[in-house]
Amino acid sequence: MQNTSNVFSMEKKKRISTKTLVKISILAVLAYVLMLLELPIPIFPTFLKIDLSDVPALVGGFALGPVAGVFIQLIKVLLHFITNSSTGGVGSLANFIVGSAYVVPASIIYHRKKDKVHALLGVIAGTISMCIVGVIANIYILIPFYSNFMPIEAIVNMGTVVNRNIVDVRTLVLYGVTPFNLVKGIVIGLVTMLIYKKVSPIIKNN
Repeated sequence: MQNTSNVFSMEKKKRISTKTLVKISILAVLAYVLMLLELPIPIFPTFLKIDLSDVPALVGGFALGPVAGVFIQLIKVLLHFITNSSTGGVGSLANFIVGSAYVVPASIIYHRKKDKVHALLGVIAGTISMCIVGVIANIYILIPFYSNFMPIEAIVNMGTVVNRNIVDVRTLVLYGVTPFNLVKGIVIGLVTMLIYKKVSPIIKNN
């Protein structure tokens, strides 16, 4: 009898795990599609375009946990890299780094107590985290890596065109990338909080 119970428990865990993977995959594909629908914002350098691809990842992080959110981000950028490698993978890498920096703290805080207050606190923490990680990643990893495809001077000039205070990499990150991430974090958070209660029952349904 005990063995039968153990087998049933193992099968149930396996079934739950499989369902979770399916949910992650569906959300990742949706995130990938949204990643293709990017829009430029005139006040920011042209290489910075906003999209809503972090919304499915944040929804998944809220519903299934931060690890699920990271996996959604990972699958999304892998699909994007396979189908669009015009930036040598830099754009996909940047999206994964800053997106994960957003989703992880937001999901962790929300899972401490699943209410609107902690959702809001999570979004605020995620936005701050994304901005900080974005500064570090762009200065030391992303822009230096992208300079293999385009001279740093040309990259900086894309920022100078919209803001004359941008004269080098650090001012590009300070006056271009960071405000952009702040705006994006707010937009992603607002959209997620507006739709989460409507879509979460579907995701959580076993």
